[in-house]
Amino acid sequence: MGKVDAVKVDAVVMVYKPDKTLYDIVSRLMGQTVVPQNIYLIRTKSREDGQTEDVLREILRSYPDVKVTDVAEEEFDHGGTRDMAMHLCTSDYVLMMSQDAEPKNRKLVENLLKAQGEKISVVYAKQEPDKDCRIVERYTRSFNYPEESSSAMETAAKTNNGIKAIFCSDVCAMYDRKAYEAVGGFPGKIIFNEDEIFAAKSLRAGYDVLYEVSAVVLHSHNYSGVQYFKRYFDLGVSHADFRYIFDEYHASDEGIRLVKQTARYLIKRKRYFDIPVLIYHSGMKFVGMKLGKMYKMLPKKVVMACTTNKFYWKR
Repeated sequence: MGKVDAVKVDAVVMVYKPDKTLYDIVSRLMGQTVVPQNIYLIRTKSREDGQTEDVLREILRSYPDVKVTDVAEEEFDHGGTRDMAMHLCTSDYVLMMSQDAEPKNRKLVENLLKAQGEKISVVYAKQEPDKDCRIVERYTRSFNYPEESSSAMETAAKTNNGIKAIFCSDVCAMYDRKAYEAVGGFPGKIIFNEDEIFAAKSLRAGYDVLYEVSAVVLHSHNYSGVQYFKRYFDLGVSHADFRYIFDEYHASDEGIRLVKQTARYLIKRKRYFDIPVLIYHSGMKFVGMKLGKMYKMLPKKVVMACTTNKFYWKR
């Protein structure tokens, strides 16, 4: 493996009401060709969660060196909590993961490490859909995670600073710890989208962000229209709060392009009954994003009804 032999990696998994998939993720991380030096489970505690203790107990029984750090639900923040986790780590690189992203094979960590290099702040992995993933979400995964690796700097040049240039996902991303500090880390308070904010800060600081197609996790969701609405509302809030970034990296017609290409994909496969679902979900995303961007003009009750993270607004 050359240079990766001597490099140390810590892994951070964000945990909230996990199921047994979390055990599988830890097990697969421990079975990597490059095993993380430390695995940190950052658990956001919920008063309504009954099974988390059982899942964690099973993990610690098998892997007693795994470290668990608790965060109160009302204190969780997409940026601040991850920043706290980064400062727990001591290795050269930190692998950030979510609790529902399973390494596809034993070379996830190795392949992310091989893609690292000088002036690269973060490398993120390809996401392939789970077996039960619906067709529209399956196509969206292929749209966002193509079959070719890419560089944010090159994408920015090709698209005239299009939004794709700062696409990044903390579902599975490996950070250079020194570069993380040099760039300025995650925002201290953000409702959503901390990974893209960091990617934009990286480019501004002269660091590149890479997408590595050989590093793969299994991850997808079958969201309802309401769930899409709420996620995109929070996304719109982050766009409003960090307008100086999203004015620079314009979205232009990227969303429209995705809808059109997905529709063509469905028609080609004669999945005509899925087209109304595509239109409905796309509409919910659009409305959610628009409302999120104008959240400062909305009554507090409306904001609380639209968001996925009610505690964020209470801090």
